[in-house]
Amino acid sequence: MGERMIKLENLTKIYHSGKEELCVLEDVSLQLPRGKFTVLLGPSGSGKSTLLNLIAMLDKPTHGKIFIDGQEITALKSEAARSAFRLKKIGFVFQFDGLLPEFSLLENVEMPALMCGNPDKKQAQKLLESFGLGSKIHKLPADLSGGEKQRASIARALRNNPPLLLADEPTGNLDAQRKLQVFEDFARMSQDGLTIVMVTHDIHAADYAHNVFNLEQKKLVQVK
Repeated sequence: MGERMIKLENLTKIYHSGKEELCVLEDVSLQLPRGKFTVLLGPSGSGKSTLLNLIAMLDKPTHGKIFIDGQEITALKSEAARSAFRLKKIGFVFQFDGLLPEFSLLENVEMPALMCGNPDKKQAQKLLESFGLGSKIHKLPADLSGGEKQRASIARALRNNPPLLLADEPTGNLDAQRKLQVFEDFARMSQDGLTIVMVTHDIHAADYAHNVFNLEQKKLVQVK
């Protein structure tokens, strides 16, 4: 599908509240190559998470087009089509791990594959082992540290082998050491060919990224 993973064309997002309008993103255009780690920086309320949610099809732009892996996702009309594309092409990591408390770590990581009808717990176990969690596979989330749970959530996001990983403040609840571990994980995975886009307040993430953008006054400004 070529070297480009994400393409944004004249993307605008306006929220309406009664007669009031709030423009969060205005005429944003961007191209990101595959296999790179990109960080989006900016203060709270600047629109970072909004942009990520648009790419993930969790929200719709007011104007503009979004292409992922060569396909225009803004042309997908039904939620079923968007969900099917998301399940196959996109992994998503949130600030909160979102692990299901009644299931083991192994079962949590296997969940996306079950949804696709391709269960294979051995693959889920390999993923957990690659994140240093091989001895924890039968533990419940409540028995894990914050860092372990977040790394398990990253493993879950990768279970269907998506070409794109989106991360929304994934280190927001972690201490400094565990934050750096996640940044190192992302840098390592991008070297293996995964495209990663992360929004964060933490400027230290820039040290690990190939591309860094600031979201300023509704626009993206590249700083690295």
